Amino acid sequence: MTEVFVVGTDMIRFGRFPHRTVANLGGEAALLALDDAGLTIKDMQALYCGNNILANRMVGQQVLREIGQTGIPVVNCANACATGATAFREGWMAIKSGVYDLVLCVGVEQMGKGLLGSGEVETGISPEGILGSMTTPSVFAHVGMEHSRRYGTTFEQFAKVSVKNHHHSSFNPKAMYQVETPLEEVMNAEMISYPNTKLMCSVNVDGSAAAVLASEKMAKKLGLMSRAVRVRASALTSDPFTDRNLTTPDFNAVTRLAAGVAYEMAGLGPDDIDLVELHDCFATAEIVHYENLGLCADGEGGRMIDSGETALGGRIPVNVSGGLLSKGHPLGATGIANIYELTTHLRGEAGQRQVEGARIGMSHVVGLGTACAVHVLEKA
Repeated sequence: MTEVFVVGTDMIRFGRFPHRTVANLGGEAALLALDDAGLTIKDMQALYCGNNILANRMVGQQVLREIGQTGIPVVNCANACATGATAFREGWMAIKSGVYDLVLCVGVEQMGKGLLGSGEVETGISPEGILGSMTTPSVFAHVGMEHSRRYGTTFEQFAKVSVKNHHHSSFNPKAMYQVETPLEEVMNAEMISYPNTKLMCSVNVDGSAAAVLASEKMAKKLGLMSRAVRVRASALTSDPFTDRNLTTPDFNAVTRLAAGVAYEMAGLGPDDIDLVELHDCFATAEIVHYENLGLCADGEGGRMIDSGETALGGRIPVNVSGGLLSKGHPLGATGIANIYELTTHLRGEAGQRQVEGARIGMSHVVGLGTACAVHVLEKA
């Protein structure tokens, strides 16, 4: 099987664009990624499009109407917060298997305002009344409180995640917010669901990101290897059954499963990773996922944020883009936006937020439902 490389990638600045269409947003990122590769839509053999909210609207075909209808096959993906990463993985699999040599992967979303999960229709026995709420702030408040119960993690430690990620975002021109938020400001912000204040919650924004994938043969033929980034591992998992499944999906189990698959596929371990873009949908989630991804031992997540190890310049920088807390979280775009961020660092093109000497990067997204995608990228 061939090696697969990212040969072009880009994203729009995340924000709110009520007067634009989903297809228009997706088309912009697609053209940016094609330009980055020095290619056109005429060179692409397939399109893989991730969009969650309009899953039945054939968004991929709508994107092609914006940038050129060449008759190529289009696959539309919806997989909660892992939607974009799933579309990316489908493109990776198509090249890995030898079916295609060049594909375009696009993730795009226009988000409404309000709480995710508040309008979902339950089937079977509903967790509502057992936990109190299945809105995402409540779910991840529970995740944080359980970590506090087991390991003594404090409100201040969770808040430090937001301080760090908002600081990182001040170096990222494509982040929705690019502002510093001192610890006191984070802790004193409006409480949404303890221990997450408003400044510890990800931002519902519109956005799109895209990536061009190529086989090794094609990347060499087109002279694209100098900036190519190898996809060393791609893992996608669903929630394995645990006792906790009786009440709520287990974000820990699904992430640990995906991380284990990715590490084995890549032939690497946590100590080999130079930077991580992980799913900080809430500040509590980031600390929990330090442990789920093996970046530290169980119970050490709070110590890790205190030590500065996950800040830019630390041992293993996490969410140098600003993460979902600052960059924003347009569901279908997030997974590919993470790929863009890693690729930018591995190319040495991240400017003020560059992780020096970065050779291996890991991206992680997990969606309520549950789906988890983990990718490992390597400087070619």
